[in-house]
Amino acid sequence: MQLEIKQHYDALAPERDKYRARNKYYYSLLEQQYRYLIPEGKKVLEVGCSTGDLLNTLKPSLGVGIDLSGKCIAIARQKYPSLKFYESTISDFKTTEKFDYIILSGLLGELEDIQGFLESLRTFCTPDTRIVIEYYSYFWQYILKAGEKIRAKIPQKLQNWITHNDICNFLLLAGFDPIKSERCILFPRYIWGVSYLLNKFVAKLPVINALTLNHFVVARAILPPEKEFSVSIIVPCRNEKGNIPAAISRTPQFGLKQEFIFVEGGSKDGTYEEVERVIRENPDKKITLLKQKGIGKGDAVRLGFEHAQYDILMILDADLTVAPEELPKFYQAIKEGHGEFINGCRLVYPMEDEAMRFLNLLGNKFFSLFFTWLLGQRFKDTLCGTKVMFRKQYLDLVANRKYFGDFDPFGDFDLIFGAIKLNLKVVELPIRYKSRSYGTTQIQRFRHGWLLLQMCAFAMRKIKFI
Repeated sequence: MQLEIKQHYDALAPERDKYRARNKYYYSLLEQQYRYLIPEGKKVLEVGCSTGDLLNTLKPSLGVGIDLSGKCIAIARQKYPSLKFYESTISDFKTTEKFDYIILSGLLGELEDIQGFLESLRTFCTPDTRIVIEYYSYFWQYILKAGEKIRAKIPQKLQNWITHNDICNFLLLAGFDPIKSERCILFPRYIWGVSYLLNKFVAKLPVINALTLNHFVVARAILPPEKEFSVSIIVPCRNEKGNIPAAISRTPQFGLKQEFIFVEGGSKDGTYEEVERVIRENPDKKITLLKQKGIGKGDAVRLGFEHAQYDILMILDADLTVAPEELPKFYQAIKEGHGEFINGCRLVYPMEDEAMRFLNLLGNKFFSLFFTWLLGQRFKDTLCGTKVMFRKQYLDLVANRKYFGDFDPFGDFDLIFGAIKLNLKVVELPIRYKSRSYGTTQIQRFRHGWLLLQMCAFAMRKIKFI
């Protein structure tokens, strides 16, 4: 079968650029989706790279393409000499390099052994590697075959029409964890105005989205847990004097070592002085106190993360409505590789009386449904203050923050949107949400609710309707 596929694409190699020019609009949309999923400057391996156009458009720091067709590889080398191209199968390809992203563009439909092929990719993976699989929707099979007959589409040796569930099952069998899915392109031909409307907006709507042509699955390798990690616990605090001692005394010892970073934001009740007192009374603990210059929890979290020195970053809200005793669960979840962005969820267990007002609860449920649709990963509670991620991945988030900008006074969505953009595995960890024992809530329901709706509109434009 491999020889037959090689001969098929060798014969088509000289025609590749003609087909590409004929479908320029379609390829521009497809490459836009890839550029959204894969940041510039990454190490990228594309298996089944053809003549290298997709790999080149991603602007990788190291771009490697392999393909069965020697004639396609020869053209790719001539067009893009800065990239590396090899005539090879994945099983014969030898390198010690590990990659940030591995692209499988329309490839699974032509494989005899999908599970075996996916297993062979693990050689080139680290825990941070992302597999990006693109495939045609089963709904389009007869339309695409008709397109091949009239030479509107390049002929393929498709033998497998596989569904999203099939791909996820193959990934799990091969030792990969599906993270999220994306769908794009409802109308692959260009008609002024019509194509823009259908592909920019209509294609992103629920139900209709299932009818799109190109579907994506992003996955990561499931690798054994590495080791124990050090932990930075960031505690934003404003008018929380009565909760400061408990934030230290109630936090269990876990991880290789811990540091606490209090970020105080203009308190009127002596919170800053209380943190200074707690530091003096706990000389055996590494505690840092920072004075916030900006405003809002988001600014406080960013300042704390900027000064953090350890492997894992955690947020502990100083109101202690998420109990410090819960933090070891977050640590275990990220240490054992269950997720890379651990998001607290307050909406599973019953809450203590007055822990969350009724309108706040309704708002949380609305935003849960909205963001699950928007982000392609399940979110039951977007607004829980306790969020955990690795520092190295937060630094990647900072480097890519320009995509969204400094838009979030709360800090929750800056981290959630950034994690989704980086294709991190999100896991929600249910916690018991407690009532305050000191102070009053600083959430202003209607003003902050309006800000959240504005952020929803912003996120749709930057994530869903790109």
